[in-house]
Amino acid sequence: MSHNTFGHLFRVTTFGESHGAAIGCVVDGCPPGIPLKDADIQRDLDRRRPGQSRFTTQRREPDQVKILSGVMMDDAAGLEVTTGTPIALMIENVDQRSRDYSEIRDLYRPGHADYTYDAKYGLRDYRGGGRSSARETAARVAAGAVARKIVPGMTVRGALVAMGPHPVDRAKWDWDEVPRNPFFCPDAAMAKFFETYLDGVRRRGSSIGAVIEVIAEGVPAGLGAPVYGKLDSDLAAALMSINAVKGVEIGAGFAAAALSGEENADEMRMGNDGRPRFLSNNAGGILGGISTGQPIVVRFAVKPTSSILTPRRTLDRYGRETEIVTKGRHDPCVGVRAVPVGEAMVACVLADHYLRHRGQIGESPAWPFEGPR
Repeated sequence: MSHNTFGHLFRVTTFGESHGAAIGCVVDGCPPGIPLKDADIQRDLDRRRPGQSRFTTQRREPDQVKILSGVMMDDAAGLEVTTGTPIALMIENVDQRSRDYSEIRDLYRPGHADYTYDAKYGLRDYRGGGRSSARETAARVAAGAVARKIVPGMTVRGALVAMGPHPVDRAKWDWDEVPRNPFFCPDAAMAKFFETYLDGVRRRGSSIGAVIEVIAEGVPAGLGAPVYGKLDSDLAAALMSINAVKGVEIGAGFAAAALSGEENADEMRMGNDGRPRFLSNNAGGILGGISTGQPIVVRFAVKPTSSILTPRRTLDRYGRETEIVTKGRHDPCVGVRAVPVGEAMVACVLADHYLRHRGQIGESPAWPFEGPR
């Protein structure tokens, strides 16, 4: 199985399976001299970690990260910094229960990657899905923690903005509310509603989807390249690579199709800081594949978890029709823990484009240009 690496200058290769000894990643291309310690990465992993509430899988994984290479103590600064060499990060699996999957080792879960892995490779890791498991995303979150340190002054934050058919009230958006509830929800009232709603889904042995929004602020203008190196196309590809993601939109996204040209255009004025001031952000901070300096705004849709207790019709590996019930410990809404994963992928793409821009252009040209007054 190839294609386990993403990025160009900031490159991440993930490894490991859901029920193997460990998962992890190798981050290549991180510049030297950046302070990095275990706690910097652990902070993000703790937000994605399973078993923290009744609304996620009850698999008990501490997700304790170990930095195996790529850092050393800087005696002058008195802290560990990156060396510019590959950074290897490892997370041990300690709570696998492969026996939970023994009854379905030859059955295909509808909506899961079981059939396609078999069709491509002639075998599949039935123990939790192997590489197709959301467990793999812990390695992405670890890499994202490194990526956040690359672009000076950049912050990347995400929130769950809809669960099933129920969106949040954007008039009540409060970033401070996001860490206070188990759903990463910016609307306190909807967070309370989601408790009752998801409890009902879980009791039925079913699952539900969600929409996640990620906003990156402090991104300089000029990241991305025309035609085939567009920032938005790389963001879309990165987010679509996350397990269970079935749709991505940037800025106004699909809603832009219902706008007129006048409504959609992000008009510009000169700001007091000498930089362009946009009167709206339907473009999501990207024009022509290049960042505008506005916040980067992306959303992605996560489908319902495929592993459910409701009997479903399916086939086995030998072409026989049957029914399947998936036992084990699964997220009733995998979109909840996808929030830090989406943040990580956005951070990795922006770090990669920042390094690519710096390598090709160096310092961005001074703006505004000299010209007629």
